[in-house]
Amino acid sequence: MTVAGFIAGRRTGHQVPHTVACRALGVSESWFYKWRRRPEQPTKREVRRAALAERITHFFNASGRTYGSPRVTLDLWAEGWQVSQNTVAELMAELGLQGRKPPRRRRNLTRQGKRKAARDLVLRRFDAIAPDVLWWGDMTEIETGEGKLYLASVHDAFSRQVLGYAMGPRHDASLVSASLQMAAATRGGTVNGVIFHSDRGSEYTSEAYNNLCDRLGVVQSMGRVGSALDNAAAESFHSSVKVEYVHRHRFATRAEARLKIATWITDFFNRRRRHSAAGGQPPVEFERIINQKRAEARSRTQAA
Repeated sequence: MTVAGFIAGRRTGHQVPHTVACRALGVSESWFYKWRRRPEQPTKREVRRAALAERITHFFNASGRTYGSPRVTLDLWAEGWQVSQNTVAELMAELGLQGRKPPRRRRNLTRQGKRKAARDLVLRRFDAIAPDVLWWGDMTEIETGEGKLYLASVHDAFSRQVLGYAMGPRHDASLVSASLQMAAATRGGTVNGVIFHSDRGSEYTSEAYNNLCDRLGVVQSMGRVGSALDNAAAESFHSSVKVEYVHRHRFATRAEARLKIATWITDFFNRRRRHSAAGGQPPVEFERIINQKRAEARSRTQAA
């Protein structure tokens, strides 16, 4: 049964108003009434379009109602649909499905430390040819009923996977250190030579953080003060986590926020959310595919 057929059936069998059913399923009334005015025997094109609208609604809802037409199109292609992004965008507009909205302006947490900053080794080039060549990270603040909660994260530039994260009531060296330690543990503890790029915040220039990087063999790189573009990749993640999840929820306590944000990062962002920088794949799946292809290439080379 299609989405429109289900709505019509609720009115016939259960006296549920069309307005209520449309709102519950997240579709526009105008689209439903357009469906009702169709000929008694729908054409093949209309049948396909109705089925396509159902799958678009499914993928949109599965993303937490955050995907726009580009990512919904990728999900459709993965399922075998032959459809253009323009068609998907047109149908989403008819269905009243809108992805992420522009982010709110966030307060800058960066406070330059007194210690000497590391040289910028990245120069706004936030891509890498393999995992564990370049990592980047930053912090952001999240409102809860108990007060502010700060999130520090570490990402791999190759796949955009969040390797490590930590949350706490204060943004200090221990918070960013915990996120880096988690990232190192995710990679099995062997991270010697990895470049980690951040801003020049006092947390990243602190003696404690510098010593941790030395012990792990991590090479620090830092952008300029007051230049968000020098750490644009981290800013992009903050925009995603805020717009796609945080701003859609209210957290009564810091503990609730920690659990739900950690679940979103681990289960959705890393394993299900499609990234254009990862070939349209989720980060974990992208790394699995690339590692498998490289292993097959090595096997062929050894067999030759």
